[in-house]
Amino acid sequence: MSVKTILMAAASAALFSTSALAADIMVHDAYARSAGKMAKAGAAFMQIMNSADTDDRLVAARSDVAAKVELHTHIQDANGVMRMVEVEDGIAVPAGGKAMLQRGGDHVMFMGIKAPFEQGEELAVTLVFENAGEIDVMIPVDLERKGTHGGHGQMNHGEMKHGQMKHGQMQNGQMKTDD
Repeated sequence: MSVKTILMAAASAALFSTSALAADIMVHDAYARSAGKMAKAGAAFMQIMNSADTDDRLVAARSDVAAKVELHTHIQDANGVMRMVEVEDGIAVPAGGKAMLQRGGDHVMFMGIKAPFEQGEELAVTLVFENAGEIDVMIPVDLERKGTHGGHGQMNHGEMKHGQMKHGQMQNGQMKTDD
């Protein structure tokens, strides 16, 4: 067997194994929103299904629509104040299960959005998984969706004033604030 044939076979195996892993992750009911035309931030929500036999983890997200894209969640501090924090360790997607990215909980956060999110447009986003690798998704902007539609929480994330919220980071289940 020639070196060229071996390299081609190895490349094909790598390509198909990545596709098989990515096929185990499915994104459903995704949508994005921002608080309005002057908003500097926006968020994306979705259901991520993992049909694999092993756990996976959403570890990052990327998009050209914002200066910075992070994984965030909301937690209640000791004073009863809800705080939005970065989830540095990623979001678990259990084997044979799902992760809900929803208002008032885990979500993809777009900070420093470059243009207003317009109803009906689509955002190109790359979701990065620990095992499945990178998955490109087109997320429709839905500024009209109500908080309880599609099972996505009751907090109206789209109307939050992100600049006034306390921000921090989640690390190993503990919040580190940036105060």
